[in-house]
Amino acid sequence: MNNEKMELSALEYLSQEKDSRFSAELKTVMENQDVNELHDRFYTNLKFGTAGMRGLIGGGFNRINPLIVRKVTQGLADYIRSNSPGSANRVVIAYDSRNYSREFAEAAAGVLCGNGITVFLHSAMRPVPMLSFAVRELSAQAGIVITASHNPPVYNGYKVYWSDGAQVTPPHDDGIAKSAARITSSDMISEMSPAAAEKDGVLVWLNEEFDELYYAMVKKTLVHPELFSDKSLTGNFAVVYTPLHGSGSVPVQKICGDLGIKLHVVSEQDNADGNFPTVELPNPEDPGAMKMALELGKKVGAALIMGTDPDADRLGIAVPSSSNNGGYLLLTGNQTASLICDYMIERLNLQEGDNSSFYCVKSLVTTDLFRDIAEKHGVKSIDTLTGFKYIAEQIARGEADGKQFVCGAEESFGFLTNSSVRDKDAVSTAVIVIEMMLWYAKNGYTIIERLEDLWRKYGRYDESVVSKTLSGASGLKKIGSIMENLRKEPPTEFGGMAVTEFTDLSQGTSGLPKSDVLIMQLEGGSKLVVRPSGTEPKIKFYIFSYCAPGTKQAAEINQKNTRAILGSIEQLLY
Repeated sequence: MNNEKMELSALEYLSQEKDSRFSAELKTVMENQDVNELHDRFYTNLKFGTAGMRGLIGGGFNRINPLIVRKVTQGLADYIRSNSPGSANRVVIAYDSRNYSREFAEAAAGVLCGNGITVFLHSAMRPVPMLSFAVRELSAQAGIVITASHNPPVYNGYKVYWSDGAQVTPPHDDGIAKSAARITSSDMISEMSPAAAEKDGVLVWLNEEFDELYYAMVKKTLVHPELFSDKSLTGNFAVVYTPLHGSGSVPVQKICGDLGIKLHVVSEQDNADGNFPTVELPNPEDPGAMKMALELGKKVGAALIMGTDPDADRLGIAVPSSSNNGGYLLLTGNQTASLICDYMIERLNLQEGDNSSFYCVKSLVTTDLFRDIAEKHGVKSIDTLTGFKYIAEQIARGEADGKQFVCGAEESFGFLTNSSVRDKDAVSTAVIVIEMMLWYAKNGYTIIERLEDLWRKYGRYDESVVSKTLSGASGLKKIGSIMENLRKEPPTEFGGMAVTEFTDLSQGTSGLPKSDVLIMQLEGGSKLVVRPSGTEPKIKFYIFSYCAPGTKQAAEINQKNTRAILGSIEQLLY
């Protein structure tokens, strides 16, 4: 795009944007004649993808701002009305602590109300799981969450949910995207002011009274609620929590308080701040984000440390570990998933045998220890593609077949132990993890000791992820070349281990939809999954190292195998 076209695009944006803050910001860029910055803001348009959109905050068609939010929301409104003509449609909207989240939420509400759709808008920031719950509880046609999850503060995003409470899947995702793409001008947008919408009864505020319905649901999902009433038990344990400046703060503290659990909250991170001033990345997967919580944990002698990301759909936990110099061990998402699966099945008294009416769900890049635990008890374990919306699909299918959902998990710190929510739920999972800690303590051992028990019983599982960004057109070409070469000549060995099975999901095998994913089973039970990102110039390698039960020095063997696999990955990349 040449300079003249960029300037014309910028002027077009300025003519449509109503928010003076974004207009003023873009005018400054133009006055400074920052050609590179202007190009980045206008060389393409920010688009609605498979479940929404995410972008840098700022003025321009390739940024997220009130104008882009209004355009996409008009497309969503058109799609809803075309799929439910004549219906009294409802949409629920929530937002997190990110910069401009509330403004974007109100902009979306104004457009929906202007199209005759009733909006239920949370009056303060609320996490993803509470939005999913509200969509189902209010029988809404759709839901919107304004969030960029765990991304840096310069980002915000817009995620859409359908009537089942899950992020949109085909055909709705594609239909909404096409509908949004047709909105090319602000003249095509119908909207109302919040005051007018509220007066007409098409804008309804959801407050703390509605939140209590979610809190009650979480408490009902407890397996052993009596543990929380045992003061001789709960009084002996300190629990540290950090919301990382996000939306988990109120619900996590409220439910724990109701149950008699006094949390030690990281005060410096207990304020809603979209700049996330105390962390580089507000993601509990990142050890750096948990640093302040770990420091507080050592100070109070915590038995459990927990952290949630800004939209409270991811949960990270740390537990005391004697093997870690008397400090804390940050559990991986795979380890937490396995512990939750084990706890939910054992405490539901599902003994080994025919429990075929129960089922668990995990993504295909989540540890197979989760599967082994379920199947040992006769519980069906289902693999899905990456993305919790696919786990939600399986929950819906199981529900339709009269089956009982036990739990779902993704290795990226996403867990669910109830079917009233259809996305990752760090809030309810945090409460289950506290219950799990209390149960093990009552029976004389710790969470980490239970994990070690699982390794002794099922074998030692260790997982790691290599995520490589290859920028630009050359990077995308390199990623494509890697996948193409692996398909043309599947390796007979990888990391010095024989490849016993090679699966190409682009052919729609293994009971999964077609996807750009390759799976290599290696001798001894180890595994490698290769998956390019669908939204970024990035390729991911998921390494699964395994040693059978009884193997001496299993941890050391897994480390050695992991290093060997990493060496072969390096050869692919360079």
